[in-house]
Amino acid sequence: MSLSTHTATGTPDATERRVLLAAPRGYCAGVDRAVITVEQALEVYGAPVYVRKQIVHNKHVVRDLEARGAIFVEELDEVPEGATVVFSAHGVAPAVHAQAERLSLRTIDATCPLVTKVHYEARRFASEDYEILLIGHEGHEEVEGTAGEAPAHIRLVEGPDDVADLEVRDPRKVAWLSQTTLSVDETLETVGRIRERFPHLIDPPSDDICYATQNRQVAVKEIARDSDLVLVVGSDNSSNSVRLVEVALEAGAAAAYLVDDEGDIEQRWLDGVSTVGVTSGASVPEDLVQGVLRWLQARGFPAAERVQTAQESLVFALPPELRRDLRARSAEPRPGA
Repeated sequence: MSLSTHTATGTPDATERRVLLAAPRGYCAGVDRAVITVEQALEVYGAPVYVRKQIVHNKHVVRDLEARGAIFVEELDEVPEGATVVFSAHGVAPAVHAQAERLSLRTIDATCPLVTKVHYEARRFASEDYEILLIGHEGHEEVEGTAGEAPAHIRLVEGPDDVADLEVRDPRKVAWLSQTTLSVDETLETVGRIRERFPHLIDPPSDDICYATQNRQVAVKEIARDSDLVLVVGSDNSSNSVRLVEVALEAGAAAAYLVDDEGDIEQRWLDGVSTVGVTSGASVPEDLVQGVLRWLQARGFPAAERVQTAQESLVFALPPELRRDLRARSAEPRPGA
């Protein structure tokens, strides 16, 4: 794929270069809450604090928390009996909560409230005996957690191509839900195809794709149409970050790459490039974006131009069990007082 329309004339003059910085980008309210939850748990309970799965899908965030005393595990049988364990932002199935209780674990549930909403919808639709078509990616933690809420009622649909072979128990009793981090456009296409086959399809009360995912996709579309190259900062296991690369290409970027940090950028990507767009997934701390911008400036690109498409002000409260223990700790008399 050609990276630029300027390749034939060599490297663009510095005065022609631009860096477009998408806003919103980076941490969403759910990720911020989850990361702070682990940090505060370490402060209140002391190390180690165990975390089931990656708290959010970003390698740098996980390494930083490991350095502070967090221990990440795949399953609860790796956690010592009676220890403190945090459930990740992606949510867990009821069976995981039951297992934690059997192991006498102190649990802190950092599930994003927007994912919790999807879990509630799954339980409600199942209680009304609907067959639930869950749009998402097989094996993703969020999908596993949602499916675990009503396994007898939920069927996974990974995309539009899966719809033709769908068979349901009762075409008049079908509802859909989705993973919160998908491509908005592809999800709408999948829902449209399902509705063509099952006209009585019931929608969730509100769109399941989270506000932050939608906002970041709108922002990357805005910068992509003017960019020869788009750099999306994020880890390769981050669904919403991978989607941003796809959305950028669909929106007209000549090239788009996912990078964990500036160390992943290849110099050759800049050949003939005059405009670089930069954004980041919802689980990416801002310092990683700033590292990419410094890398570009060191190679002759100017300071970034901010391209704002939405304002975000949502903040989620910390999990109630952690807030309770934080209050109790703050109420303790201080030594020497």
